[in-house]
Amino acid sequence: MALLAVSPFTGCAAPPEPRLPAPVAPPTPAVTLPPTTPPPALPVTPTLPPTSTLPSPTVATVAEACAGRPSADRVIGLLRGNVLPRDVSVRAVDGPLCADGWQYTVLSVSGHEELQAVSRGEPGALRLVTAGTDVCSIEVKAVAPPAIRTLACDTGTGLPPGA
Repeated sequence: MALLAVSPFTGCAAPPEPRLPAPVAPPTPAVTLPPTTPPPALPVTPTLPPTSTLPSPTVATVAEACAGRPSADRVIGLLRGNVLPRDVSVRAVDGPLCADGWQYTVLSVSGHEELQAVSRGEPGALRLVTAGTDVCSIEVKAVAPPAIRTLACDTGTGLPPGA
């Protein structure tokens, strides 16, 4: 009975609060960073200055007799039918003079004033650059060797003394 006497008092007490387990944070995954390495080196490409579409002038400072390569007749042949009529009498007064694959020739044309001609290339592949009483063209100024440029641009008709 003693148990019964105690039991009514124990039953009236407030029930104990339920204890919830303490919240547990989910485990965070470990973050693994890749090892730090420097970025790969890019290949170094040298930068070149822009190039012109015209070839660079050459360095010949003295024009010399071409020794028949090309002959005066070859230069006159370039002019016949294009610059000169086929039936006009023409002869070389001076030249051809050569410098770095270029030629300068002064021609006497019957019934006309003297004619200058600038050509370039090997005798078998000669190309007329310009012909007339003033042959200081843009191509001659920009590309011709100094010796040809001097003859074509810095003198009047004919050659300077000692050329």
